[in-house]
Amino acid sequence: MALSDKLIEQYNEDGYVIPDYRLPEETLAAIRADHDRLLTRFPEYRDYCPMLLAHDLSFLNYARDPNILDMVEQVIGPDIILWNSSFFAKPAENGKKTPWHQDGEYWPLRPLATCTVWLAIDDATVENGCLKFMRGSHKDQRLRPHRTSDDPNFTLHQELLESEYDDDKAVPLELEAGQMSLHDVYLLHGSEANNSGKARRGMTMRFMPGTSVFDRDKAKQMHHDMGVVDHSHRTIFLMRGEDRTGENDFRMRL
Repeated sequence: MALSDKLIEQYNEDGYVIPDYRLPEETLAAIRADHDRLLTRFPEYRDYCPMLLAHDLSFLNYARDPNILDMVEQVIGPDIILWNSSFFAKPAENGKKTPWHQDGEYWPLRPLATCTVWLAIDDATVENGCLKFMRGSHKDQRLRPHRTSDDPNFTLHQELLESEYDDDKAVPLELEAGQMSLHDVYLLHGSEANNSGKARRGMTMRFMPGTSVFDRDKAKQMHHDMGVVDHSHRTIFLMRGEDRTGENDFRMRL
């Protein structure tokens, strides 16, 4: 299930790719059951759970999928650290919007590098608020200007300035349940609210190379300065290879 040379070239050129590999139905059913269990315990995560693994390590099993790790290795190298997994659940009829943003705006990594695997747990369509990308917007490898928004109808509260993207040129990422995309940390993206009658659940896995550091002091500072989620107490997991920096802390945290 490795990425072809053509798909690797597309990832580098466009900032994202949809691989041929997809999850089997039994794995999707298990993820849905895990998510239902999570919401029973933590109903406040109805729209967005930023730290899945802090609440339920069952979700770690899906990040161990060797087919997924093989593809991630092709784009970030053999040393792979899972530093986050989250769940964006857009319930039918009133699922929240995710504003245009870059993932790296929120994250305490140095140097900034991550391949995000976005798993479609339900069919993701334009109608129910699928992701949309600005193709190639990752190429200059820089963070664009963002502002803080207090809109209660947003899942995230850092949004790109309107001067940084063109909604008319956005590419919708429509996926069938079980399909996935891989995208770069600098890629501009967002999604619309879900006003349809169909849920649009998506799970993310964030993999950084072993040449990057998960900076817990920086995480505390970003939380203080920007009001973003405090990542400083997060457990990170070495999935393959080794930590080339010698600075990453893999101790389990509850």
